Amino acid sequence: MSLGPFAESRALSMGVELELQIVNLHDFDLSPGSSDLLRLVGRRTLPGLVTPEITDSMIELCTGVCTSHAEVLGQLTEIRDALVQCAAQLNLGLCGGGTHPFQHWSERRIYDTPRFHQVAELYGYLSKQFTIFGQHVHIGCPSPDQALLLLHGLSRFIPHLIALSASSPFVQGTDTGFHSARLNSVFAFPLSGRAPFVLTWDAFQTYFDKMACTGVVKSMKDFYWDIRPKPEYGTIEVRVLDTPLTIEKAAAMAALVQCLARWISMDRPFDPTEDDYLPYTFNRFQACRFGLEGTFVDPKTGEHRTLREDITTTLAALAPHATALHAGAAIALLRGELAGMGNDATWIRAVAEREQLLPEVVRQQCQRWAGPAP
Repeated sequence: MSLGPFAESRALSMGVELELQIVNLHDFDLSPGSSDLLRLVGRRTLPGLVTPEITDSMIELCTGVCTSHAEVLGQLTEIRDALVQCAAQLNLGLCGGGTHPFQHWSERRIYDTPRFHQVAELYGYLSKQFTIFGQHVHIGCPSPDQALLLLHGLSRFIPHLIALSASSPFVQGTDTGFHSARLNSVFAFPLSGRAPFVLTWDAFQTYFDKMACTGVVKSMKDFYWDIRPKPEYGTIEVRVLDTPLTIEKAAAMAALVQCLARWISMDRPFDPTEDDYLPYTFNRFQACRFGLEGTFVDPKTGEHRTLREDITTTLAALAPHATALHAGAAIALLRGELAGMGNDATWIRAVAEREQLLPEVVRQQCQRWAGPAP
């Protein structure tokens, strides 16, 4: 058991993973259609990958290595269109959202791979409750030490990313009161939360070796941290985002992470310290529970303000980096959401209030995911 070498990657390159809901078109509950969908989409030539997830009512799409917002959006569009076409052949729908509003976890089936069965054996019912849907963003790092510096620098913005991407207010037919209820399921796993505060790869290797000696972990896949290094890709992986309702929002969130990474790497606005994590769990909870109106405690000054206020300030600071990365359209989309309805959780609640029928909410989520008719 070893971390292995930290692979070479281009600084600030991106990769995006999106976990999607597979639903039937009768009552819009989750449907065990991943095997058939994988068979059909496997006949297509795509810029990325489509792979199974832990239960068979889920599927994951992955872009290739991208350098810009436009490239991410282009790849997501191509993969999305292929998946929607294949799903339609099977009389299935696809949608985003961090949780399905009314599915029951006990009805799910573990996808048939050795690793997924091992996870199910270890975690029991939690493995089926892991039928939740997130967006992961990989950012390329030129060295492992710089990866750890970036990891701890980005940790300050975990609540911002949660609040902006939140799209999971309902669980098993109930409004949870949270904007991101999905992350409550992640937090149930024993190796979730934050990475240890180490700033050199040698120190991280020592930590990993100690954990491996306990028999608790065998690889980085066993850590469910909010951000984790991925040495085989030469990246860090941000894992707290709910799957958005549109690919445009997904691409914008990826570009936001890229802009934050450039700002942190080039301008060094914060020197990371262990004390930065003192309000971490509080800030994380506030983002999950209250979204953009949650309280953010500044880890450096102790000042309290809303996440909406701090995100607005942060986007202003990112403006030159967005220009340099050709990500202006992505930041503009997020600014528009801040000025309008807010996050996807707010949209889902508004549709549920108007329609008074959760299957209709899912139907409209499928429409949003599929994009405008050609």
